[in-house]
Amino acid sequence: MGALRITEIFHSIQGESSRIGVPCVFVRLTGCPLRCVWCDTAYAFQGGRTMTEDEVVEAVRDFGCPLVEVTGGEPLSQTECPSLLRRLADEGFEVLLETSGAVSIEPVDARVKIVLDLKCPDSGESARNHWDNLSLVKPEDEIKFVIASRRDYEWARETCREHQLAAHHEVLFSPVWDALEFSELASWILADRLAVRMQVQLHKIVYGPEETGV
Repeated sequence: MGALRITEIFHSIQGESSRIGVPCVFVRLTGCPLRCVWCDTAYAFQGGRTMTEDEVVEAVRDFGCPLVEVTGGEPLSQTECPSLLRRLADEGFEVLLETSGAVSIEPVDARVKIVLDLKCPDSGESARNHWDNLSLVKPEDEIKFVIASRRDYEWARETCREHQLAAHHEVLFSPVWDALEFSELASWILADRLAVRMQVQLHKIVYGPEETGV
């Protein structure tokens, strides 16, 4: 059994997804092949500490919380990530995976709920979207778009329409912090009558945008 590179493991309020507001344990893996211009977790690109799968599971178990999210960086850039996800599901946790969508989700255990973050043009990384993932997501999985501008919004809207995403999945539209006014994104969604969920990063509202490990 291999080791994982871990940036942090912490207990907080889930700030995003359809589980927003629910207590959650976060396992943040180190490393990411992308460099989105608005990234707020660049501190996870390198460093961290090496932990065995057993050590990670024990750390998660100590919080006594049934919901756990594995995130990054890009967690699937570590080859041991699918094994960790499977182990957490075996332990009886409700498991979420936040992934950029630049890496195939095929190895991910079917019990894991995936939040697939398709990269919009203003991220600078939309060319890295692994479109085959859209044929692999399950009905209970979620599709997320982080939106920095009107251009991003229109790209996300047309991607949803082209692939009929809202008909099969929970779709999340999230404004980039300090780049797009919440009210502006809300007005666009309402004007176009989109069947999507607008979300804001609740943890930044609660703890402040500069705090890590929350």
